[in-house]
Amino acid sequence: MAKSIRHLAAVLGIITTISMGLSGCASLLPTAKEDTKTLWHSYSEAHEMYKKIVPGQTSLNELKTMGIDPAVTSNVSLLGEADMLRRLLVAFPSDIRLLDKNLRECMSSQHECFAYEIEQNHRDRKRTGNVLLDLFNFKRHTDVSGWQFDTIFVIGDGIVIYKQWSGKPNIQQSEDESNPLGPFQNMAPSLIKR
Repeated sequence: MAKSIRHLAAVLGIITTISMGLSGCASLLPTAKEDTKTLWHSYSEAHEMYKKIVPGQTSLNELKTMGIDPAVTSNVSLLGEADMLRRLLVAFPSDIRLLDKNLRECMSSQHECFAYEIEQNHRDRKRTGNVLLDLFNFKRHTDVSGWQFDTIFVIGDGIVIYKQWSGKPNIQQSEDESNPLGPFQNMAPSLIKR
């Protein structure tokens, strides 16, 4: 075991020396992007499209012309009545009478009532910091930026009767991970057991 600890100390010393020399090479660190493929390329573009849809006026065909069609457009969900109720009743779980009048009428009538749901997000993940400390799993810092836009359109008898949205126009987060033993972090429990 003493020999393992000496090897670990030697490796740590070498990594520390090299990392000091490469501390300015953050451009070598990986980046990642998470993007839901739908209609919009930005939060403001999504919100502008949402504002063009008017309950009681916008038809199902107009939605399709705008590109909102689950049969053609990626990541547009078609919700039946049960799924639609589950999503919309979250805010009013105890009393359906608190729902919008048009929604209540659509759900209680014998007419076709369904919804389109769009959940779009865009996240850029960029690791920054010391390349070697990151590479050997000692210390990792990731900056996350992006946006998110979620909307639901309820359609009854071929007309949008209700719409709702939520979103995060400016996501800024950071993630820090520290492993004092670096690449040996996961091996530590097995060394202790011996």
